[in-house]
Amino acid sequence: MAAGGKVNLRLVGRPLVDRLLQPIHWWVWSDPNRRALKLGGFSATEADSGRDMAQAAESTSDPVLRRLYIRHALDEQKHSVWFASRARAILGSLDEGATRSAFQANWFSPGERGLDDLDVTRESEASLLAFLFLSERKGARRFLVYKDVLRSDPDTRGMFIEIITDEAFHTNYTYAQLRRVAPKAYWLHILWARLGILWKAYLRLAAAIAGVMGGILLTVQYFTLLPLFAWLAKRSAKRELAGWTPSRTPEASPLGTQY
Repeated sequence: MAAGGKVNLRLVGRPLVDRLLQPIHWWVWSDPNRRALKLGGFSATEADSGRDMAQAAESTSDPVLRRLYIRHALDEQKHSVWFASRARAILGSLDEGATRSAFQANWFSPGERGLDDLDVTRESEASLLAFLFLSERKGARRFLVYKDVLRSDPDTRGMFIEIITDEAFHTNYTYAQLRRVAPKAYWLHILWARLGILWKAYLRLAAAIAGVMGGILLTVQYFTLLPLFAWLAKRSAKRELAGWTPSRTPEASPLGTQY
């Protein structure tokens, strides 16, 4: 894979927010173990996307889209193999006694989200192309940032450069085909797909916040309610008489004797 070169990213661009967060991305990718873990996660996502694109190729009746979807699926499978191979190489180069961080910082430095559990068989051609366009463009933008912060790792950087070329092609073809199949309403499909992506992002954020709040609530309960119950238990224990005590006197027994 080439370690340098330029790619045509006409529809991709470089968002300002990604440029501003570049120091954070550099910190995330500077740790070799975290880098390998993230590449392993990218490999799984790409493999899943490849299966979805193969299913989309089987479902479509459009011969042009079928050919493009098959190429897309092959690209995703190729990226999955590259990511997995590079992850293994990085892990193999680490010292056995070195400290390894398991924190991947996926909120700050994610990869592609793939088709995000989208059922490709239930989507129209236009809605699927709109979603693919936004997903591939976002992935290409992320990979551009990662390429820029990986100058100390030319092998991984060169891999991203090769993958960005494919991502740019995916972005361009999905946009062009969307305008072909829905020339008058393509922008509405893009808007609807964007809203769907934002809704799923909100659900992920809400679930994460709920998990944090649940952990905080359980911690507060542990340090407030548990000591209270322990104090009440000790207070009750002090009132208990030592040794064995009869449950009732013989005179109070209705039979007068056990037998």
